[in-house]
Amino acid sequence: MLNLDSSLTVVVVLVLLALAFDFMNGFHDAANSIATVVSTRVLKPHQAVIWAAVFNVIAIMVFGTTVAATVGKGIVDPGVVDFHIVFGALIGAIAWNIITWYYGIPSSSSHALIGGLLGSALIKSGPGAMIWGGIGKTVLFIFLAPLLGFLLGGFLMVGVSWLCNDMAPRRADKIFRRLQLLSAAAYSLGHGGNDAQKTIGIIWMLLIAAGIEKSGTSAPPTWVIFGCYTAMGLGTMFGGWRIVKTMGQRITKLNQARGFCANSGGAITLFVATAFGIPVSTTHTITGAIAGVGATRGPKNVRWGVAGGIAWAWILTIPATALISAIAWLIGGLLF
Repeated sequence: MLNLDSSLTVVVVLVLLALAFDFMNGFHDAANSIATVVSTRVLKPHQAVIWAAVFNVIAIMVFGTTVAATVGKGIVDPGVVDFHIVFGALIGAIAWNIITWYYGIPSSSSHALIGGLLGSALIKSGPGAMIWGGIGKTVLFIFLAPLLGFLLGGFLMVGVSWLCNDMAPRRADKIFRRLQLLSAAAYSLGHGGNDAQKTIGIIWMLLIAAGIEKSGTSAPPTWVIFGCYTAMGLGTMFGGWRIVKTMGQRITKLNQARGFCANSGGAITLFVATAFGIPVSTTHTITGAIAGVGATRGPKNVRWGVAGGIAWAWILTIPATALISAIAWLIGGLLF
């Protein structure tokens, strides 16, 4: 049994670990926001990460905390959450992010965190600790988010092609260079608004488990919100360069107009999901949107083998992080 001083120390350590995950989330997923503008040479890499990071943080003024509530109270029964579950979830998610970043695989930080929660909660309390409605909604959007991104990106590309059919290529290029900045900003808003809230939910869950926050509170503390958005923005500024090439050119060849349509389709998907409090993968979303844009030129213009490799990472993320998290939960029991 931990005494008061020890409990506060563990809370501080776990909050710092959560912020480290949030930083890594921004670092790992920077490619989602900047791959199109970098690969089409609209911005240089260092300019692109600053652009994306600024809008990651501005998202704090645009979105509420519905996604944080889903993660904090809608995936695992808050009554079973303790320090060990939070520790296991964070270690599982961080470990998977490091593995996939190292190999340049655009996996989902969001689903890594949720898989981590499930793994540590299952080993502690079994299936009864699961909130299946929240889990089902999240799993459903593993498939729906890239599908919506694919359809929206494709439809936008068809519309843009029709509108610009008689426009001189040089003029179209100039227009879409500017529009791509706006679409990248919108996507970064959606990225910050959805992804930062997941870490907010974890810290909120931790504070409730520690008795620092009441379980009936309707919103997390302001310092948690600002801290998580800032950590994600800083992570984005450092950028996950190993993944940029995969996202920007290996799935399909992009130009300014295609980059605009991909980012716009992805941004709309993220805005809708965040409005309904659904934690989705920004990686899944932008991958689907890029593939949808490429498919408008014919199926042969999308490297489906690359997309298939990314899809395998999606499928493996939750079970892999759940396994790592379960092991971390056992280790956490020995540490504190």
